[in-house]
Amino acid sequence: MKVLITAGGTSERIDQVRSITNHSSGRLGKAIAEAFLTHPSVTIDYVTTQPAVKPSDSERLTFHLIESTQELLDTFERLMQEKSYDAIIHSMAVSDFTPAFSLSEQQLAERLSKESLTPDSLSSWLEATEQSVSKEAKISSDTDYLVLTLKKTPKIIRSLRQWQPKATIVGFKLLVDVSKEQLLEVAKKSLITNQTDYILANDLTQINETRHHGYLLSKNGEVTEAYTKQEIAQCIVSTILK
Repeated sequence: MKVLITAGGTSERIDQVRSITNHSSGRLGKAIAEAFLTHPSVTIDYVTTQPAVKPSDSERLTFHLIESTQELLDTFERLMQEKSYDAIIHSMAVSDFTPAFSLSEQQLAERLSKESLTPDSLSSWLEATEQSVSKEAKISSDTDYLVLTLKKTPKIIRSLRQWQPKATIVGFKLLVDVSKEQLLEVAKKSLITNQTDYILANDLTQINETRHHGYLLSKNGEVTEAYTKQEIAQCIVSTILK
């Protein structure tokens, strides 16, 4: 069985010395990989980031290190062309936005003084500004305010079904401080939109060093509850292998 697992969190560069990222540690992806590797028939392509914790080396485990959402997309496209997977576990926390351009307080004032912006023209102005602003190797700190503009990254999970129509796909949905009903409702919509077979729904307030409360929701409406990363990993692996 060939399995693709993603874990950790992407990082989006502002310049050569700064970036924006998230707090994903990669621990859940590590637990999932280790649970799969207890089965001798499984080989894994493991896509992760340098800071993330990682499973131990194994001859049946191949690491692919990425940094940004674009690098993740490039790696996915390469792997999907090379291989057919039986299962894809997409647990990586992918950045929703990436830096487009930055302007100092003075630069912003100068540009806005030449424009008569309206809600309808703002999008075009942002696109034109991104094209015209030079990307600096290191943004100067000689300004009291730095305006950083972010643009949306591609929703990569929506392409997985197209790339691997026969694979069993598990997606992940993280919300913060919501009811169980709301969490499962949002997860169900995500499952349908992204055409996954399962989705692991979890709430950040229910996650700490020893606890990771989550629900594995199937496209058939079945819900399995787990309380630790190891339980979630075993639940996913047993579901995939059954």
